Amino acid sequence: MNIVSDMVVPARAPYSATLKKGQMMKIIDLESQQAVDALFYNAHDLSERYSVQDTLAAQATQGGKFYLETGSVLLSNEGNALVRIIADTCGFHDSCAGACSCESNSVRFGHETRFMHACRENFLTELSKYGLGKRDLVSNVNFFMNVPIRPNGELTVDDGVSKPGGYVELRAEMDVLVLISNCPQVNNPCNGFRPTPIRIIVSES
Repeated sequence: MNIVSDMVVPARAPYSATLKKGQMMKIIDLESQQAVDALFYNAHDLSERYSVQDTLAAQATQGGKFYLETGSVLLSNEGNALVRIIADTCGFHDSCAGACSCESNSVRFGHETRFMHACRENFLTELSKYGLGKRDLVSNVNFFMNVPIRPNGELTVDDGVSKPGGYVELRAEMDVLVLISNCPQVNNPCNGFRPTPIRIIVSES
């Protein structure tokens, strides 16, 4: 494998990169229990982007699970494959709990958290680099995030299960723009209440 880029993304920070078809992105949870939010777009047509509905519906018809795991194919709103999960040490990843925002912080954790940094703001920072904005935000993937479903169907956020050095590796199935928010949330246990850095390695054969 040839390394295209290798960088550490600081705690709470955003990141973005364009993967060429066939390139791989390895996201490494350096210290454990760090949620990593991600968005995916067709690099040549940014109106085509990740669709959780299409992705989970396709998994269900193939006997797949509610969570994303090794072998999961992330589909676009056009039904095309964006990326495939080719390796994973965590075992499952969420795609339904969404990204934290200043608004949701206020509603869930109290008005005093209204101006705490959040993933939505990270995404908007990166989207602006590509001429995109709020209307282009869609449902995201939450790598390493533990979101169990209660018997009544309610989603809840629990302690992360990834270990130090745990990783998920993606392969681009088309040229794809990837946006990352290294989640800054400190009010629930998705980051163990302590956001930490991650490492992102992009490689190709």
